[in-house]
Amino acid sequence: MWTFSVENGQPPDPAHWAVADVVEYFRAAGFQEQASAFQDQEIDGKSLLLMTRNDVLTGLSIKLGPALKIYEFHVKLLQTQHLKSGTA
Repeated sequence: MWTFSVENGQPPDPAHWAVADVVEYFRAAGFQEQASAFQDQEIDGKSLLLMTRNDVLTGLSIKLGPALKIYEFHVKLLQTQHLKSGTA
């Protein structure tokens, strides 16, 4: 289960997440099988924020359906929230 505290209705800034935090985020989001791809590729929070759609669809070696959902509903959302928060 998602173990991070939620601040102002938002999860903490992913820029500070370790690889294990990224893996846990996707497991909690219902992507148990796909979360291991983030572990295998050593994707931490800073790397997650730099990922493009193509990185998620082809670089993680996961099925297209889950990859699209992961990018559109999670990676893109976290990137947008990070930019809006103004943190570097």
